[in-house]
Amino acid sequence: MTRLSFVKIKPVSALGMASALSLSLVTFQSSANATGIVRISEDAFTADAGLITFSELPLNTFNPTYAPTLYGGVAGAPTVTFGGVFLGQTVGVAPFPAGANPNGVVNGTPTASLTLDPNSPATRITTDFSNPTTPVLSGSPTFNGPISILFDTDIAGVGLDGGFFNAIGGTAIKAFDRTGALLGSVTNTGLGIEFLGLVTDNGQNKIAGLQFSLVGAEPFGFAIDNLRFGRAGQVVVPTPITVPEPASLIGILGLGAFGVTSLRKRKQQATVKA
Repeated sequence: MTRLSFVKIKPVSALGMASALSLSLVTFQSSANATGIVRISEDAFTADAGLITFSELPLNTFNPTYAPTLYGGVAGAPTVTFGGVFLGQTVGVAPFPAGANPNGVVNGTPTASLTLDPNSPATRITTDFSNPTTPVLSGSPTFNGPISILFDTDIAGVGLDGGFFNAIGGTAIKAFDRTGALLGSVTNTGLGIEFLGLVTDNGQNKIAGLQFSLVGAEPFGFAIDNLRFGRAGQVVVPTPITVPEPASLIGILGLGAFGVTSLRKRKQQATVKA
């Protein structure tokens, strides 16, 4: 028979709880000072943001390069280049997530300054009849290899149409800064063609590269289309959820403690009268 263990929980004073919450919030606010990413939808990009549809160059173009003049970029828009992975990374080398095709799995941390690995499996513009806006960009092997994107100028947000997805949570986009540090990632949450987008949580230009690869099972392959990207001001950052200041929480906890004390006094008075 299973034995049950009981643990005594010591009461915590309101001041102690306030101090703990205050410390937690300070820790949260300190970590929040580092640039992270926020998931966004396709309509977060303004009309002057960059857009590459992969119809600008001929089919079977390998590792394409897009200067701003090729995709109609405005002043200050980046040159965009494509490849398999970044220097410092491996593709098709264990460990592999459960059910993932090894050809689409990328491991390792990119080296600084962020650079595409010329010896990695190539990307190629090709036809995909599962995508209504074909042509698309595929990795190698076709529809089963990773795709990495390098911007020569840092941007604030980027997104793409990924798919055709036959599994949920098996594919992700990962954003890196110029040093190769991971800023964050977004995973597909649906089937078919899905827009995967992200922006820096402070709206600043910190993204130097993006990678599209497997993080789980995706049985029938994947490619990208309609790549959107923008610098600060060209991508709308979602409004963050506000967190009360530590001083406000201490005040709230103080009122809570006062209420508990008053309730105890009322109970004591009721006992005396009885």
